[in-house]
Amino acid sequence: MATAESTNPTALSAPVARAAARPNVQVAAPSRREFLYYIWAASTLLALGETGAALTWFAFPRFKEGEFGGTFAFNPEELPSVGAAPTSVPAGRFHVTLTTEGLRALYGVCTHLGCLPKWVPTNGRFECPCHGSKFHLSGNWIEGPAPRNLDLFIATVTYADGTTVETPAEGGAIPLDLNRQITSIQIDTGARIIGELHP
Repeated sequence: MATAESTNPTALSAPVARAAARPNVQVAAPSRREFLYYIWAASTLLALGETGAALTWFAFPRFKEGEFGGTFAFNPEELPSVGAAPTSVPAGRFHVTLTTEGLRALYGVCTHLGCLPKWVPTNGRFECPCHGSKFHLSGNWIEGPAPRNLDLFIATVTYADGTTVETPAEGGAIPLDLNRQITSIQIDTGARIIGELHP
């Protein structure tokens, strides 16, 4: 059985007629100059994206607890007695000292050229093996080419009653009340206080 469309020749040729009526558009290939422009623009955007990602990574570093650059939980039971040899924490690159002035978290790097001063118990001081700079238990400069005292990390001491004390912003020791129970000591190795210049 034939339909009206199949018997009508104009109905069959309508799609063909529409296709023939469309304008014939020809797209020219990009010129060499346009192609190089597009490649240059894409390369620039890629370079800017990589630079932005790298700057973000370095500007906002994320350190885990117990990793240098992050916060260290220092056990209050390991706190040295007043005037005793410091407690060293190699993973955090710091020494915890306790003097009559209070507690300090000393950055274990010489302020001269970055060597690692060691505590010498026979002399009762830190001594740099590279160029001979010497520092008191408090981190204060004694002699040698180092231009300033040892740098400090910010420490926070929390007592059993919930009160906290922190390393002063200008540096120095945290005065401790040794008659109160200390529940935690936090050392922030990402927050360094530059040691004071000596005369």
